[in-house]
Amino acid sequence: MSTTDHSGPADDALLGPADIRELAAALGVRPTKQRGQNFVIDANTVRRIVRTADVRPDDVVVEVGPGLGSLTLALLEVAERVTAVEIDDVLAAALPSTVAARLPGRADGFALVHSDALRVEELPGPPPTALVANLPYNVAVPVLLHMLATFPSIERTLVMVQSEVADRLAAGPGSKVYGVPSVKAAWYAEVKRAGAIGRNVFWPAPNVDSGLVSLVRRKEPLATTATREQVFAVVDAAFAQRRKTLRAALAGWAGSAAAAEEALVAAGVSPQARGEALTVEEFAAIAEHGGGGTSRR
Repeated sequence: MSTTDHSGPADDALLGPADIRELAAALGVRPTKQRGQNFVIDANTVRRIVRTADVRPDDVVVEVGPGLGSLTLALLEVAERVTAVEIDDVLAAALPSTVAARLPGRADGFALVHSDALRVEELPGPPPTALVANLPYNVAVPVLLHMLATFPSIERTLVMVQSEVADRLAAGPGSKVYGVPSVKAAWYAEVKRAGAIGRNVFWPAPNVDSGLVSLVRRKEPLATTATREQVFAVVDAAFAQRRKTLRAALAGWAGSAAAAEEALVAAGVSPQARGEALTVEEFAAIAEHGGGGTSRR
């Protein structure tokens, strides 16, 4: 463990609005909608994210989409190590020197992986214990699920996402916005909304609100003999046709409506129920009782 004193945050180490614009101008960076780039320009917000994420001095944090480094610097003030995954060539090239200039004493605790987060299968250094990220809105759910699947050592996650995505991830059965992301996130973790983030802390200001979602990994995996792929295949089939009863929606998955009914009855689930009423445990029970097929993450 590092002997660096992480306790006293130096305000000048973090990036403010002028710093962000200056850095962006020096790099010739114009935030692109295509990559969902909205840079956080408020030091209080990144500190709040680090606090809400419960980042500890012995944590190894992986951050996805660090951008110009606002959150990266706040994480490095507290965590043992931070590994940032950045797809953008210009941003990836600039980040190590930003860290070295602003937190020289912590530069050895920082690593950069220049890659698409959806393709990352390994990270340098010790296994990550936490994931903290301001996720681009267009890939937030696939990136989150990929990271949770690929790095089982991640115990705590806090992501900032579009508000309606936050609602979806944290929704429970019976909610109007409960769906595939809700169930798949619940497979891994206890999920809850952890706050709202205003538009004015970003540059450029997005035209949607943002929300924080906390995911604390289950201490024990879900008790089921079905694999994750088998369970997720049922989830995908159930929500592909939301208005249909599970007997009809799962017909393709099971091979026929009759076979779907058989699997549902065996799992103790009404064939007339709909996907949005089921817990992840019930989806797992259905997967144990029939059908083939596997799912995308």
